[in-house]
Amino acid sequence: MITSSPLIQSLLASRDDVIHNPEVNSFRAKEQECLYLLKRCNNIEEFKQVHAKFIKLSLFSSSPFSASSVLATCAHSGWENSMNYAASIFRGINGPCTFDYNTMIRGYVNETSFEEALRVYSEMVEEGIEPDNFTYPFVLKACTRLKSIREGKQIHGHVFKHGFEADVFVQNSLINMYGRCGETALSSAVFEKLESKTAASWSSMVSARAGVGMWSDCLTLFREMCRETGLKAEESGMVSALSACANTGALDLGMSIHAYLLRNISELNIAVKTSLVDMYAKCGCLDKALRIFKKMEGRNSLTYSAMISGLALHGEGEAAVRMFSEMIEQGIESDHVVYVSVLNACSHSGLVKEGRRVFEEMLKEGKVEPTAEHYGCLVDLLGRAGLLEEALETIQNMAVEQNDVVWRSFLSSCRVHQNVELGMIAAPELIRLRSHNPGDYLVISNMYAQAQMWEDVARVRTEMANKGLKQTPGFSIVEVKGKTHRFVSQDRFHPQCNEIYKMLHQMEWQLKFEGYTPDVTQVLLNVDEEEKRERLKGHSLKVALAFALLYTAPGSIITIARNLRMCSDCHTYTKKISMIYEREIVVRDRNRFHLFKGGTCSCKDYW
Repeated sequence: MITSSPLIQSLLASRDDVIHNPEVNSFRAKEQECLYLLKRCNNIEEFKQVHAKFIKLSLFSSSPFSASSVLATCAHSGWENSMNYAASIFRGINGPCTFDYNTMIRGYVNETSFEEALRVYSEMVEEGIEPDNFTYPFVLKACTRLKSIREGKQIHGHVFKHGFEADVFVQNSLINMYGRCGETALSSAVFEKLESKTAASWSSMVSARAGVGMWSDCLTLFREMCRETGLKAEESGMVSALSACANTGALDLGMSIHAYLLRNISELNIAVKTSLVDMYAKCGCLDKALRIFKKMEGRNSLTYSAMISGLALHGEGEAAVRMFSEMIEQGIESDHVVYVSVLNACSHSGLVKEGRRVFEEMLKEGKVEPTAEHYGCLVDLLGRAGLLEEALETIQNMAVEQNDVVWRSFLSSCRVHQNVELGMIAAPELIRLRSHNPGDYLVISNMYAQAQMWEDVARVRTEMANKGLKQTPGFSIVEVKGKTHRFVSQDRFHPQCNEIYKMLHQMEWQLKFEGYTPDVTQVLLNVDEEEKRERLKGHSLKVALAFALLYTAPGSIITIARNLRMCSDCHTYTKKISMIYEREIVVRDRNRFHLFKGGTCSCKDYW
């Protein structure tokens, strides 16, 4: 850098004169001056003026280093329309090198233009430009985000061809790509072949399982990683493990990860803190989630969305709406995810008026285009409140194409409110849009079963069988002493099975004295009353609850996670058990949290 240059002096004095460059005598001095100016650009307009200076002084055409520097500055800047301008710069480079192609691929990936990233890579291969170890992580990330497994496998072949099969960064990218594309066997095969498994390699495996919702596998890998590395992981791996804890209700493990982070990382980044908020909220510790949230600096829309969703799960709809208003007041723009979160919060708490207002404001502001997911939330809000005619009208007047989400929400509401007539409007529409989802057929079957329309039940079940569709079994998960235990209905496979069913029998006697009567209408099978009562006894929630009462300390909080909505009989049953055994019981079903205490539930019987 030539510190005596009048340009530097004027630049330090005023940015307005950034391109008024005096004559310089040597080529290298001219290049250094322009490179300095390049680093000082604050926006695309300043950059264009400096780019013009490179061209005017013949630096762009005669110095590959200068051309590459100009391209990289633009492509990695994040300025609006910067990649469009970078593409024009790239086309102007005579014989772009590997670095230039890498720059364009990375720029497109960072801009989420993943198809363009793959196009540039294809052009690179066709032009015979040799990729390097910086090429593959970004191009594999593009494949990952596009779920382009075919292209990913081809690029894996290129990795071998060009001799990067031992490069740890490239291998970690392959592990992540295969895992997030659902090819877990291939992901594991790459991982097992690694000569040295680093913390980054383990984190890639953990993150890949989390990316496709394989939460139990994710936690199994994380525990194995802890044994192998002593709980050393990158923050991305920790975030994935926290997400798995959140989705399986593994509170003890989540708290252990939090403690490790506090001991070993001086300042947690926003992604980790957001994951902690999400984990504590989904594991029933709303107060802890709120404490972390309130201490956070630099909150963004994802952070608010996590907290609003947490409040929604706990039935704190009014608090969620207030937090949404606070976010707007803080100048943080709402996005698609935030609106989904706040509309869900209104739905779970029966805040019809507030939900309508939020939806109308979203339409009026026009910053977020309404999607079928937003309409699905509105339909769910109206349907839960029993406003089925208005919900149907909302679907029929949608500004976007109808999809299975909105019809599924409407059909579920029809079943809950036992309106078969309107449900029969939704059923064929749902099957037309998503004809191979067994869950949809079950909702239709259950709707007919509630109305005792057994011939229609048989017809739907036969159609399921003919299409080879199988029911996803309901299950309940409870964590005891850091280990998760999974139970299904009528479960007889647990090692403590005998003790569990003795406990269930004891609980049944206690319940009789409290006036509990099984709600046999929740057994949607054409069997006699006695058989229905027997089936109710073995619901997975009750089995998990019996196990927890046996193997947790008296007075401790019991936390159970379910993959399906809690039935009304289990809801009444758990309220009574919380009173009889003087235990707080937290149940997270598919829709929300239920905190049972002293014979009451936090949902106020609205779920």
